[in-house]
Amino acid sequence: MKQLLILIIYFGIVDQSVAQFSQQERDSIYRLSAQDHQLMLKKLGIDSLRPGPSGNPNDPNAANSDESKVLAYNLPDLMVFKDGSKVSSVSEWEKRRLEILEDFNAEVYGRFPENIPAVNWKIISKKNSVIGEYPVQVEELLGVVDNSAYPEIEVEIQMTLTLPKNSDKPAPVILKFDWNFPASFNPPEEKNPWQERLLAENWGYASLIPTSYQADNGAGLREGIIGLVNKGAPRKLDDWGALKAWAWGAGRALDYFESHSKINTNNVAIEGLSRYGKAAMVTMAYDDRFAVGFIGSAGAGGTKILRRNFGEQVENLVSSSQYHWFTPNFIKYSGPLETKDLPVDAHHLVGLAAPRPVFISSGDPKVEGNWIDAKGMYLAGVHASPAYEIYGEKGLSKTEFPEVEEFLSEGKLVFRIHEDGHTVVPNWPYFIDFAKRYFK
Repeated sequence: MKQLLILIIYFGIVDQSVAQFSQQERDSIYRLSAQDHQLMLKKLGIDSLRPGPSGNPNDPNAANSDESKVLAYNLPDLMVFKDGSKVSSVSEWEKRRLEILEDFNAEVYGRFPENIPAVNWKIISKKNSVIGEYPVQVEELLGVVDNSAYPEIEVEIQMTLTLPKNSDKPAPVILKFDWNFPASFNPPEEKNPWQERLLAENWGYASLIPTSYQADNGAGLREGIIGLVNKGAPRKLDDWGALKAWAWGAGRALDYFESHSKINTNNVAIEGLSRYGKAAMVTMAYDDRFAVGFIGSAGAGGTKILRRNFGEQVENLVSSSQYHWFTPNFIKYSGPLETKDLPVDAHHLVGLAAPRPVFISSGDPKVEGNWIDAKGMYLAGVHASPAYEIYGEKGLSKTEFPEVEEFLSEGKLVFRIHEDGHTVVPNWPYFIDFAKRYFK
């Protein structure tokens, strides 16, 4: 029964990008996404793409879920420059880091535009409330993006900030990429909700709605912040995708926090699950103001080694239902190029966060399934560890894949598989203890 519930929640999340729309609206989204996808293929000079495997283990083309069938692969070395020289100091790593960022900019996530307009935050409402037994102050916020250069598109960032009311000092805040579920959706009640756990520590939390400023579909690429910057035109081949845009929004939320007297902006963490886990990891890579990352089941395109033929593959990521997360250039790695041709992999992305602490979370593969590839995420942490070690910090030192509920917690880069499915809920207590080490 638990597995069934988790699967229902998981597939609800997977289809959440269009679930709130009518059938007619969904049909329009699929059609416009497919048209834009085809336009990108034409720009790239690609006639067809390799199909991705199915996430349904009963399908004939099911994704590999057998470790014995994982093919050998070669990972590009995190600590080797493009000219072949090795990184041997922090200063050299900082230069190597720039090379890696450029590869991600050009080939995977796209570039931040130079002309991104400013955001003006407005407090829509402020009220006192109680969460469990904890008095809080709740702010409903709207980040209004300057659209004076192209008034045809309006963009507003939705965020709710909840702070402990009786704290005598500025509070740490966990910024959560949150889902805009339909009003009729009622998630299962938790025995000890994560919100109350945070408030018990005198920490605050904020719910940021990424789809308020960039839609989670290809049809929305000519709207939202991407469409506004491009003045409604199609993307160029190295333009940013939704993951990078969502990360931009997290940075603007942190801008607001920096103006808030009740927030300790040295102690702000970013959290996300699934596609928002990918976005949270991208946020950590590109904005070093975030002190800690809580990365939940980010999988392919996030914290899973893409070169592993296990679970979701690049071919899935560049389909018309997911390509919008990435730069158009990424599509070419499903034809004519292959995953092995990528200049980077997930360990590079995780390594970009060093030396800041990162918690990689996964569900039990027997419950969550193998699509996410828990071992692939663990291996990304292992291969990212040299970026931590160059600073004299511990990464993931264990070389054997851990058991369910075993917490690899010694270093600044930690990993835990909890007992449930596609969620971070069981790992919240472990993340809180982890973050306590670094919130000062």
